[in-house]
Amino acid sequence: MVRFGQCVIGPPGSGKTSYCAAMAQYLEGQGRKFAIVNLDPANDELPYTATVNLADLIKVADVMQTLSLGPNGALVYCVEYLEKNVDWLLNQLNKLSSDTYILLDCPGQVELYTHHSSIRDILHSLQREEFRFTVVHLVDGHYCSDPGKYISILLSSLSMMINIEMPHINVLSKFDLVDSDSLAFDSEYYAGVMDLDKICDLLCDDPFMKKNQALSKAIAGVVENYALVGFHLLNIKDKKTLKKILSEADKGNGWMFGQATERMMEEQYSSRLG
Repeated sequence: MVRFGQCVIGPPGSGKTSYCAAMAQYLEGQGRKFAIVNLDPANDELPYTATVNLADLIKVADVMQTLSLGPNGALVYCVEYLEKNVDWLLNQLNKLSSDTYILLDCPGQVELYTHHSSIRDILHSLQREEFRFTVVHLVDGHYCSDPGKYISILLSSLSMMINIEMPHINVLSKFDLVDSDSLAFDSEYYAGVMDLDKICDLLCDDPFMKKNQALSKAIAGVVENYALVGFHLLNIKDKKTLKKILSEADKGNGWMFGQATERMMEEQYSSRLG
């Protein structure tokens, strides 16, 4: 029995939880069953009802108190603990009906996705149990107004794609809130990741970034050579952008093709009866 869904990742403040809430509302409007899984044990103010909550297994506050760790170290410990006890998550997910679309709302520490292995190994464990996820990586669209930060998110996005090794979508969130006057190029440029020499040339305007322009160009060259990074623009209040991201996610995890096969079989069966 194959189940489908999205694994929503990204740095703090990128809008992961808000996206999950908006996507759940959109799925409900489409008549699709869904369940949101909160895998961030530090997130105790949820705008949605979590069907599964990692905080029921382990809490960041408890880890901080027991092991005398800071919030970041405690969060990493919680994720590693989940990896060791992934059967708990599997048992929770197996309680859901087979047609339930799953949204995994993940923690906001970038290192969990760029080079740490626990999230990747958890997802791969789920994959072996016939769960098919597309990773949806959210980045705050405001970074596009700063050439240096834009290059940094390109590198981190590429690093996540290589580390996690799963179908992957990069999304510039809150793009509707970005002041167009603060952007050197139009939205298509930032979404398409085209001709990065142009944005590297802008680094000359900043004395510090000018000093590191050669490094930035080398990083941009790595991103262009892999030719993997591109972005979708997100406005959680605009159903068109949610529909686009859902469509791309469903291609990545295979839900769309499964539905197409079911429709084809139903049509063939109906034609035989006719």
